Amino acid sequence: MKKTLIIGAKGTLGQALVKVFQKDKNFKVIAWDKEDIDITREKEVHKKISFLHPEIILNAAGYNAVDECEKDKHEYILAKKVNGQAPGYLALAAKKNKAVLVHYSSDYVFDGKPSIPEPSGCSHSCATCSLHQDFQPKIGFQEDDHVSPINKYGETKLLGEKNVQKNMKKFYLIRLSRLFGEKAVSFNSKKSFFDMMLELSKTKKTLQVIDDEIGCFTYAPDLAKKTKEIIDSQKPFGIYHIVNDGFASWYDGAQELFSLNKQKIEIVPVESKAFSRPAKRPFLSILINSKTNPLRDWREALKEHLKNG
Repeated sequence: MKKTLIIGAKGTLGQALVKVFQKDKNFKVIAWDKEDIDITREKEVHKKISFLHPEIILNAAGYNAVDECEKDKHEYILAKKVNGQAPGYLALAAKKNKAVLVHYSSDYVFDGKPSIPEPSGCSHSCATCSLHQDFQPKIGFQEDDHVSPINKYGETKLLGEKNVQKNMKKFYLIRLSRLFGEKAVSFNSKKSFFDMMLELSKTKKTLQVIDDEIGCFTYAPDLAKKTKEIIDSQKPFGIYHIVNDGFASWYDGAQELFSLNKQKIEIVPVESKAFSRPAKRPFLSILINSKTNPLRDWREALKEHLKNG
């Protein structure tokens, strides 16, 4: 049995990881949350992980209060500790114990301005224009694209990525976006977009929803299964983008949610500037998965999520 430590086990992703890995008898799962380990304390991280001596460490813990991080100095410091420094401590502890580390990051490490791909051999002249006839570019960010966050939260996630890469080689760094799934039970946890929409619909008949920020939704159980698949198949170490297939605005997501839930709610599309939010968001943060088989469409995943209730 592979001793597998899951950190952040009471969060949306953590709960999904625990369920997926516990089903396989080849894995012995140890589920830790805030009360079990403070990942921002380096000595505690090394002491507890060395005592446990796991073969696999999955770090699903993270700070995700994007706007609080932007406007409050103390929150930004906390975010840097949890998202930036702690992954480095875990990487060093994993290296010392010869464990594989899986660390989860975010689409917010990108600035929302992807380069437009071109077909191989394009010379930017009419002599090669035939290459474009059947070429269908995927607009978005691939795993090795340049990172350039536009808010403080993104800066802390990028710091975490750099510290993992600096401190060890046997890692899987998985970027995701717009996570949804079973509600987190950890203290002060953030609700998913779909949970917030459903909660607002209890008291409002009309909702304004942003329509000019495009990204990808990620269903926690699907991400957890893909994580295990990557480990089982011993995929090459490195950076992976794992999101559900298809892209959408927040408005598209709300429309699909209430349609599937058979709720009559008026949804009004608005620009992002309609809401006063301290942190800038990338207008386009589509993550392109170029290294693994794609996950199912986000609409299909949302349908299952609502069914499971």
